Amino acid sequence: MNVTKAEMVITAGKASQFPVHEMPEIAFAGKSNVGKSSLLNTLLNRKALARTSSQPGKTQTINFYSVQDTYMFVDLPGYGYAKVSKSEREKWGKLIEGYLQERENLKKIILLIDIRHEVGANDKMMYDWISHYHDEVIVVATKMDKIKRSQVQKHLSVIRKGLGLTPQDKLIAFSSETKQGREELWKIIEEKVEVVE
Repeated sequence: MNVTKAEMVITAGKASQFPVHEMPEIAFAGKSNVGKSSLLNTLLNRKALARTSSQPGKTQTINFYSVQDTYMFVDLPGYGYAKVSKSEREKWGKLIEGYLQERENLKKIILLIDIRHEVGANDKMMYDWISHYHDEVIVVATKMDKIKRSQVQKHLSVIRKGLGLTPQDKLIAFSSETKQGREELWKIIEEKVEVVE
């Protein structure tokens, strides 16, 4: 996909701020600092549309991006970051849960896992939640450039096993540095998400 138009629509801190539109939404979920903003920027051919930060837990809102006036990409706050107060975490939790359960436009949730790490309890919980509502889960193993090429398949099989992926789930190794995995992920998004003409 050659993206020529992408813009931030709104940063929503509560459900009443979610935009009203007809486009299918694709949400991106993952642990804090897993590389969601970098992945979005790579998919959208932008340097800094989604703001990246080395400080985990930076995204505390649900961010909506319009893509080609065709899709809405939704950047969810990273989960599992401890430095945020318990009440803040609960507030995020409710916001994310409300979005994931009640949003009619939501067509796919893409789960990001850092290829270098084993699957955590929060990742497994998120996977189980997505697979409960969706018949297949798209998992993107980020930061692939940070490990040796010869190690990629080994790490992917650890993720596959850790999450308990089914044969119809998709697992893609991705690097925002080298852009590897970008075309494959776009292909899946275009195949799996029906666009209302």
